[in-house]
Amino acid sequence: MKKISAILLLLIMLTGCNNVMNSPTKEVEEFLGKYQTMNDKVLNQLDDVLKSDTTMSESQKDEYRNLMKKQYQNLSYKIKDEKIDGEHATIETEIEVYDFNKAMQEADDYLKTNNSEFLDENNETDEEKFMDYKIGKMKDMKEKVTYTITFTLTKKDDMWSLDDITDIDRQKIHGIYDN
Repeated sequence: MKKISAILLLLIMLTGCNNVMNSPTKEVEEFLGKYQTMNDKVLNQLDDVLKSDTTMSESQKDEYRNLMKKQYQNLSYKIKDEKIDGEHATIETEIEVYDFNKAMQEADDYLKTNNSEFLDENNETDEEKFMDYKIGKMKDMKEKVTYTITFTLTKKDDMWSLDDITDIDRQKIHGIYDN
């Protein structure tokens, strides 16, 4: 009888702890942690996006993939606020990432004033050469930028799950958001 009671108590504790571990904040931390640890799902999504890209060569895609991996590994965040309203929650989170948007803007500005450096034999902009330059600027970026993301979650069957994030939030995580 004692063994049965002990087993039941253990099951109740595990079930109870499971619900404690499933909070809106924990879900957001788990989501961002998948980027930081370069979870297979995150990297597969990145690969899918790169496969469909037609503006970069294969070697440029490899370099860009490595830039994103560096971004993910160096992403830091702070949970600023958690608001729960019944079955819905919002988690205000501040993230810090490399400012790849600034690097891309600097490259675009450089192209405008130094277009002759990127001309091909037909006197047109060599997009591959310019993309190499832009990726180089991103590689050299040391500055970071801070963004605020408000994650939304929904509670279903007593479990919190993160709602889909917006494209803007994804751009913030990648450091390419142009505010």
